[in-house]
Amino acid sequence: MAFAPEELDRYARHIVLHEIGGPGQQKLKAATVLVIGAGGLGSPAIQYLAAAGVGKIGVVDDDEVSLSNLQRQVLHSTQDVGRPKTESAANAVSRINPHVNLVGHATRLTEDTANLISEYDLVLDGCDNFPTRYLVNRAAAAARRPLVSAAIGRWDGQISVFRPWAGGPCYQCVFPEAPAEGLVPACAEAGVLGALAGVMGAMQAAEAVKIITGAGEPLDGRLMMYDALGATARTFRMEKRADCPVCSALDSP
Repeated sequence: MAFAPEELDRYARHIVLHEIGGPGQQKLKAATVLVIGAGGLGSPAIQYLAAAGVGKIGVVDDDEVSLSNLQRQVLHSTQDVGRPKTESAANAVSRINPHVNLVGHATRLTEDTANLISEYDLVLDGCDNFPTRYLVNRAAAAARRPLVSAAIGRWDGQISVFRPWAGGPCYQCVFPEAPAEGLVPACAEAGVLGALAGVMGAMQAAEAVKIITGAGEPLDGRLMMYDALGATARTFRMEKRADCPVCSALDSP
């Protein structure tokens, strides 16, 4: 897949990285990534995926931009208030990199639409609710698509990569059940540091670039937790759970 002269200049800082180089940049150009949610996590992730030259970025979001989003959802601007987030995202990406194709899926991810995941090479989950996280995990595992999952709340963030068919755990291995309703307050109730969304969303994009290009060691089997208030980060090893229904389905004939 040939690059235009303008692209060689645009991606020059990637190409000189020996872990990426020209072949890695070609892999990015040929890659397709699905982002669940164009909100706090999806906003920086989409921007960095576009800047990195990922050829096709799909965005699943059925929401409109609101003024209260703008403290952390930096993909959107004041002028976008009231517009579908998929439209705002497409306009933003066209300004960042005209060589990237953003496909908006203005819908909520449900059992009926989760097959979208199989149409992409990997998926980034930036949703803000547990039912969708478990659904994304099931669909990504069934389609054998790498899942880069992140979550934020108040001052804390977490991120991991799940590829259970390769021997590691899935999201449900680590979190067998969603917490009881009301136990984990939503950002609208508890608040969230805007810059934290930028940190974790950018980390999702970094993990995606590593997976696509084969660079470094992605967070497979590891959960990284970041405390912005204390400026600390810890990484924990995770194990596959023998009674996990998602992983058991992968092993079934």
